Amino acid sequence: MKISFLIHNAYGIGGTITTTFNLAGALTERHDVEVVSVLRHREHPNLTPHPDVRLRALVDLRREKDHPLHRRPARVFPSAEYRHHQYSELTDQRIAEYLEGTDADVVIGTRPGLNVHLALQAPQRVVRVGQEHLTLDNHSPALRTALRRAYRRLDVLTTVTEADAGAYRRKMRLPGVRVEALPNSVPDPVLPAADGSAKIVIAAGRLVPVKRYDLIVEAFSQVVAEYPDWQLRIYGKGEEQDRLRAQIETLGLWNNVFLMGSASPMEAEWVKGSIGATASDFEPFGMTIVEAMRCGLPVVSTDCPYGPGEIIKDGEDGRLVPVGDSRAFGAALLELIRDDERRRRMGTAAVEHARRFAPGPVVAQAERLFEEAVAARNSGRRGGPGRAGTSHALISRGHAARDLAHAAASGALRTVRKGRR
Repeated sequence: MKISFLIHNAYGIGGTITTTFNLAGALTERHDVEVVSVLRHREHPNLTPHPDVRLRALVDLRREKDHPLHRRPARVFPSAEYRHHQYSELTDQRIAEYLEGTDADVVIGTRPGLNVHLALQAPQRVVRVGQEHLTLDNHSPALRTALRRAYRRLDVLTTVTEADAGAYRRKMRLPGVRVEALPNSVPDPVLPAADGSAKIVIAAGRLVPVKRYDLIVEAFSQVVAEYPDWQLRIYGKGEEQDRLRAQIETLGLWNNVFLMGSASPMEAEWVKGSIGATASDFEPFGMTIVEAMRCGLPVVSTDCPYGPGEIIKDGEDGRLVPVGDSRAFGAALLELIRDDERRRRMGTAAVEHARRFAPGPVVAQAERLFEEAVAARNSGRRGGPGRAGTSHALISRGHAARDLAHAAASGALRTVRKGRR
C-alpha cells in the first residue's frame, strides 16, 4: 500500500510528531510511506524521520508567511479547532490540491482540523483514516459539533486509548465509521535497560502548564528533605521554563533539580535514571511513560484522563496518584526511593509490560485496519468489520443536541460581547 500521513507541522516538537514518525518508519518495511506537513518553518525537522519516509511540506512559512492568501482565515479548517489561527485560505487551497492529487491508498489525518479536510475533500478512491491524539471530551462543544458533521465521511477513526474509543462510540453518531483504539508505539530500545541503581528521577516533554512540571518540582522537595543525594532531571523546552527555574530557586533545589533542555533521542537519558515522573492534568496517551518503561524505569504518574491508567499497572510497574496532589506524588516517589529491591523489580516489570507498545504489535494492528478498510472501500463498503456508532443512537443524539446548544449559546455570547465594545 501507499500510505500518506497529513500532519500540522512535522518540523516542530511534540508527541503527535514523534508517534507519526514512529509509525511511518515502522510501516516502511512493507509499504510506501510519506509524511506531508501542512506547515514548515525551518530547514530540518527537530526530530529525524526514518530515511525511507519521504517528508514534504505544503506551505513553507520561511517564504510564504506573507502570502496574500495566508492573511485570510481558513474556511475549511474548523474555526473551533485550537490551531485555526495558524491556518488560512492558502492552507485550505494547498491541502485540497494535495488530497485531490494524491495517489495514496490510505491517507491518515493526525488532528481534528486535518481530519475534517480529509473527510470533506479526499477523493472516493482513498481510504480516509482520522486519528485522535487528544480526547473527545477535551474538545469544545462547537468543535465536537463540527466533527460530528464531518467525521461521518471517514472510513476509520482511531483513538489512542480504549476509554476514548468508547467515548466516541457512545457520544458521536458515526454510522459506517469504524472506531478503534490504536495505541502509540515506541521503538525498540537499543541500549541496555536501566538497572535502578542511579539516584536520578527523570521527567521529559514540553514545558507547558498542563504537564505540571511545577508539581513534580514541588513533590521532589519532599524527596530532597529525606534523600539530599537524589536528583530530578527535567528534559524539554517550552513556556514554563522561566517559571520552573524561579521555582527551583525559591525552593532552594538548585543542587538537586536540573532543567536539561531538549534531548533527542531520549533513550540515552532515560537509562541514566531509576524512576520516571509525569504529573499531567490531562494526558490522552503518555508517550514519555511508555518510553521510560521500555528503558526499565517504573513511572510515578498522576491518574489523569485517559492514558496513564491504561499504561501503568499501579503497584506493579509504577504508581498512579491523584491529579494535582503534590504530597501524594512525593510520597509515591519516596516509596520507590526507599526500597531499592522494589524499585528494581518494578523496573523489570515495566520493560515486560511495555512490550505491547513495541512497533511490532502496533504496526500489525494498523496494517490490519488499513487493509480491511481498503478491501471494504474496493467492495463498495466502508470501514471494514467492526463498525461502530449505530447501537448508541439515542445516547449520541442526546450528546449532539447538548453540544449544539452549548455551541449556539457560546456564539450568541460572543456576539453580545462584540456589540458592547
